[in-house]
Amino acid sequence: MLAVSGVLLVLVLAFAVIRPRGLPEAVAAAPAAIVVVLVGAVSGHEAWSELLRLLPVVLFLAAILVVGDMCESSGLFRWAGEQIGRGSRGKGQRLLVLVVIAGALVTAVLSLDATVVLLTPVVLTTARKVRVPAKPHVYACAHLANSASLLLPVSNLTNLLAQRASGVSFVRFALLMLVPWLVVIGIEYGVLRWRFGSELTLRGRQITTTTTKLPVFPAVVVGLMLVGFVVASAVGIEAAWVAGAAALVLVVRSLVRREVTPLGVGRSLNVPFVAFVLGLGVVVKAVVDGGLGAFMGRISPSGESLLALLAWAGLAALLANLVNNLPAVLLILPLAAVAGPLAVLAVLIGVNVGPNLTYVGSLATLLWRRIASDHDHEIPIGEFTVLGLLTTPASIVAGVVALWGVGTLVLGGH
Repeated sequence: MLAVSGVLLVLVLAFAVIRPRGLPEAVAAAPAAIVVVLVGAVSGHEAWSELLRLLPVVLFLAAILVVGDMCESSGLFRWAGEQIGRGSRGKGQRLLVLVVIAGALVTAVLSLDATVVLLTPVVLTTARKVRVPAKPHVYACAHLANSASLLLPVSNLTNLLAQRASGVSFVRFALLMLVPWLVVIGIEYGVLRWRFGSELTLRGRQITTTTTKLPVFPAVVVGLMLVGFVVASAVGIEAAWVAGAAALVLVVRSLVRREVTPLGVGRSLNVPFVAFVLGLGVVVKAVVDGGLGAFMGRISPSGESLLALLAWAGLAALLANLVNNLPAVLLILPLAAVAGPLAVLAVLIGVNVGPNLTYVGSLATLLWRRIASDHDHEIPIGEFTVLGLLTTPASIVAGVVALWGVGTLVLGGH
């Protein structure tokens, strides 16, 4: 059964990477999930239990995608782009600083998908308006979409899974990950500044006027949503309810103001991607139960020493670049959860930062590449890989050391 499940997992991931004829990932994942049940790799009851386990996570994903799209339709990202352009004063170095800050905040608050889908086009447009090379700033969006998703449980689908596995609260998660988040962002910025130094020194056009006013209402709703996440975590309410409430408020307002159509709202939910995640979860469970879980248990580290945490992160990063970060986290989290919460968060550093090494490490990176190409900005694979080699190993090691320091010296490890 492991052979059948393994082949199906490879086919599903290959389909997600290639996306023949632009077909959604669920076209492969949903049938594969049905097949593993039919051949007995998992029982119908086990598959249903896995779907129920993942459902709150994917419902949150759908809701936060709607929140991001409603913010974009209201002009929030357009306003941010104009502020970034104006604040750069025509200097590439200043623009990079502002893009890194914007990318880190958008990723942390609205998830990495918002950075890839909504911020990247804005950054491209802004760089062209300022008349400076777009390359460093576009790469910043890609890297920060992965690396800067370490901070909050809501920043990435993998984070929600990790929080559930670790058992830590929303606030404790953020406290443990704050220093690693800052360290990793600092490394990303430093390498980008050094690697593209000559391009960043070129002077562009200074923008002195802006045409978009801050959409106050969406900004306030997003702020209240963050507060809601903290409160909900404290009282045991799923984050999906909070994100859903924020999405509903923004959707109603946008529909009344005719900023979006009902069809546009439907597209924002990205139901095919939600179906892909659910189908993938069932296939991965079949692979784990078929024997891979036992094998992983034999080769995985134990404990939460610094060396063990580095090993957890390294193994997670390797898996992310072999099979994509979402299957990787589904494979390794149950093992890390036995070792303790710091091991789970070390795994998270591996699966979130590790995908910056290759195109296939995360679906967000693949989507970012397509968006850049759609805006006439091609990404050479060699350049992407070199930049990944310069940032990823150092970021993982430094992030894990920071996590170990915070966890063991400040918070006592648990």
